Amino acid sequence: MCIAAATSVLAGCGGNQNVLHPESHPQREITHLWWVMLTGAAIGFGSIVLLLFLGWARRNRPGLPGGGSERAETGLVVLLGVVVPVVVLVSLFVYADVFVMRSTAAPRPGSTALTIHVIGHQWFWEVRYPGTKAVTANEIHIPVGTRVNLVGTTDDVIHSIWIPELNRKVDLIPGRTNRILLEADRPGRYRGQCSEFCGLQHAHMAVAVVAEPAARFDAWLANAARPARRPTTPAERRGEQTFVSQACSGCHQIRGTNVRGQIGPDLTHVASRQTLAALTIRNDRELLRGWITDPQHYKPGARMPALALSGSQVNDLVAYLDSLR
Repeated sequence: MCIAAATSVLAGCGGNQNVLHPESHPQREITHLWWVMLTGAAIGFGSIVLLLFLGWARRNRPGLPGGGSERAETGLVVLLGVVVPVVVLVSLFVYADVFVMRSTAAPRPGSTALTIHVIGHQWFWEVRYPGTKAVTANEIHIPVGTRVNLVGTTDDVIHSIWIPELNRKVDLIPGRTNRILLEADRPGRYRGQCSEFCGLQHAHMAVAVVAEPAARFDAWLANAARPARRPTTPAERRGEQTFVSQACSGCHQIRGTNVRGQIGPDLTHVASRQTLAALTIRNDRELLRGWITDPQHYKPGARMPALALSGSQVNDLVAYLDSLR
């Protein structure tokens, strides 16, 4: 029992998804509410414990300590057992509804400077920037200090996107569109997670929000909107041919080529991302080679099949994908 409790406590000590480390105005309101609710719960619990202690301490003696009438005893029970809990709960409800819910609600039309579409898939996130051709996966880039309207939908089952340091979670439900305000006070990389069970690899469906200065974001967006660069070395050209002729082209899209697959993530600028497979592994040549050769080893149940490629084909394919920055 102690080991299980210690494991649960230590599991909450990770610094990359900390709800008590707010980096935006909405999340600060949520964090304040958490502390207020904890205080309210402590007051309510303390009242009940006090009543139980008084009852236990006076179990063989009638009346309150120091004497007191039956009316006073009844009044104490009503005060601590009814009035205090009701006042605490009503206060918490009013505070949460009037202050916190308004701060974390979906943004009003016209109140944000940028809109981003996020589509949940089993098991990755597709990210689109309306008004541009930019499409990426599992990394949401936003300018720091800017109110962003995140519009969430799903392509299959119910998902729920949650970036704990920036705002509450929002469910992505088939046939519906939900919105949430996304903003960050300072530059950084904020980890998020699908928080609605969506299948075998639900735990490996993470997302990163990259908040950066406006100039750097504009440069990133301009590059993300461009088509893929043409291969320049013989290995990259062979890798492109392998990509087009093998099953890769049936699942993935690379803008600037004739590849138009829609099942897996857009790979137009895949080498610019820090991770692969929804933050499951680092994006480097060695792990990319392993992912191409045996994706089920890293993410069992993923829709990407193991490709029956020769060693030289894998090397060329890695060279090509690593050039897509």
